[in-house]
Amino acid sequence: MLIDTFGRVATDLRVSLTDRCNLRCTYCMPEEGLQWLAKPDLLTDDEIVRLVGIAVRVLGIEEVRFTGGEPLLRPGLVGIVERVKALTPSPQTSLTTNGIGLKRTAAALKSAGLDRVNVSLDTLRPDVFKTLTRRDRHKDVLEGLEAAREAGLTPVKVNTVLMPGLNQDEAPDLLAWAVAHDYELRFIEQMPLDAQHGWKREGMVTAADILASLRTRFDLAPEGAGARGSAPAERWLVDGGPHRVGVIASVTRPFCAACDRTRLTADGQIRTCLFATEETDLRAALRSGAPDEEIARIWRLAMWGKKAGAGLDDPSFVQPDRPMSAIGG
Repeated sequence: MLIDTFGRVATDLRVSLTDRCNLRCTYCMPEEGLQWLAKPDLLTDDEIVRLVGIAVRVLGIEEVRFTGGEPLLRPGLVGIVERVKALTPSPQTSLTTNGIGLKRTAAALKSAGLDRVNVSLDTLRPDVFKTLTRRDRHKDVLEGLEAAREAGLTPVKVNTVLMPGLNQDEAPDLLAWAVAHDYELRFIEQMPLDAQHGWKREGMVTAADILASLRTRFDLAPEGAGARGSAPAERWLVDGGPHRVGVIASVTRPFCAACDRTRLTADGQIRTCLFATEETDLRAALRSGAPDEEIARIWRLAMWGKKAGAGLDDPSFVQPDRPMSAIGG
């Protein structure tokens, strides 16, 4: 298993398949994009499947989430999903995507064994979407969400980041829309993972702000800590249920003590936390011919050194050099 010195056991693996993205969200990367990883630096499909296989067979991973960048840009995505789902034991599989391209791939992903999707959508207003993402693709995301629901990639979860002066006022409208379309909405506090290092705690839209806004229109009843488990989102029943809304308060209500995640970057590095400033190289071991047992040993050692928390409340906090697009959500 993957255990750390605080007794936390990682059973959830996040796998970044690419650092590339077809949006330029203001809270993630600059308009001109980033210096993308060279193709030889990226893990191949076979290397990804081998590492995930070690995680599932040897290290106790039960759930695999494919992320990016934008994972739908990975040419071999459907095949990777199919091969991972065929592992013994077979893990739960999910995908975090911006939804562009999901309309044409949802059915194939479901056939390959993908269980569900998380789709990022920050606004219901096309003009605000264009401002936030610097791309005019709002309609594509809505169509991708519909295709995912129709394909059975459920529950379809929608991830939303609220930004001051842009979409901060949309929380109630977004929840009403999600309930009407049978999506599970999750608000995420903006995190210090932007390439420009422009994040500031002052003025950010907090979990408390979001809940206060939602309660102007909805009755919210907390689901409770027992139902949450190690999930990052606190959830509330909307108007008595069955619909729920979640808030991931990484900054103001950190949940590090219950974290069960380990992360594999697109270039084969292990990260113990989204906010980690250190990585452990599995790609070098893989390409030097190391057996599965040695790779598992390196992975265990990396997780053993996981810190107690992200340290966002520490004045000496140093933002990771990699932006969110390169780490995976």
